[in-house]
Amino acid sequence: MSSVNLSCIADNVALVRERIAAASARAGRTPDQITLVAVSKTHPVAAIQAAVDCGVFDIGENRVQEALGKIPHSPPQVRWHLIGHLQGNKAKPSVEHFHLIHTVDSPALARRLNHLAGAAGKVVTVLLQVKLGDEATKFGLHPEELPAVYALVRDFPHLRVRGLMTIPPFCPDPEDVRPFFRQLRTLRDELLARFPDDTLPELSMGMSHDFEVAVEEGATILRIGTAIFGAR
Repeated sequence: MSSVNLSCIADNVALVRERIAAASARAGRTPDQITLVAVSKTHPVAAIQAAVDCGVFDIGENRVQEALGKIPHSPPQVRWHLIGHLQGNKAKPSVEHFHLIHTVDSPALARRLNHLAGAAGKVVTVLLQVKLGDEATKFGLHPEELPAVYALVRDFPHLRVRGLMTIPPFCPDPEDVRPFFRQLRTLRDELLARFPDDTLPELSMGMSHDFEVAVEEGATILRIGTAIFGAR
């Protein structure tokens, strides 16, 4: 686990919220339309507690195994978000413990989650991850396959698709990421045009480096680690 300056977390959260509010105002939005997920990857439970003390109850983890080590020792009101790539052999604990799985990136994974959720007698809330860049290390559905995969997964009885997620290529200038965020919003709007009775309110996009641009482009969930907890 990394070391973290717990005394700075409250100030960091306050600053992030100020920046969210300013970006929201520029876009004609309000901050209450946006969920702040504090990404606690490699950070200790004490850091999670400090974030909760500031009113941040949504906590994101990249790895299922790391989350499982923290969940029993964290405040019970935490809503856990899985924001990293999910392998099939980790699907069962993900169904059991996560409030929202952001990274459903294949029909096979969706089928497995649906099966496990059905066995557990529950409905699991998920986002479909879309790959908008050409980086080999990134996962996600390609935009052209998204409509068919969504048409399949939306009918799974034990999954509830709430929207889309993306991890765009890193660009030193956040403005260079804006087209990717705009594309994700467009893809969501195109799905709603095909399925007008559906609701897909969530767009999970934007991290510490570029979250203000993401807010301006319609993000509803921000995944922020470094700007809250400091460098890993």
